[in-house]
Amino acid sequence: MKTTVELPDTLFRKAKAAAAEQGKSLKDFFAEAVNDRLRRLAPEQNRSKPWEAAFGGLRTLHRENLRIDRIIAAEFESIGEEEWR
Repeated sequence: MKTTVELPDTLFRKAKAAAAEQGKSLKDFFAEAVNDRLRRLAPEQNRSKPWEAAFGGLRTLHRENLRIDRIIAAEFESIGEEEWR
């Protein structure tokens, strides 16, 4: 859809320069910016964490990470004070 939007000149120039630096069209730059803003305004329960888009499969390792943390904590508790020095 086409629309007209009024922006302050300085903001427009900054957006145009940023789009050019990223190798994007101004249209794509604005669409991405609006999309990002709308995503941040969405209710927390309906959106995933940003890293999950690329690394969401890693969230299944949470239980394993907790197990490893318990092992590390137990090992550090077994070290005597004189061994630290």
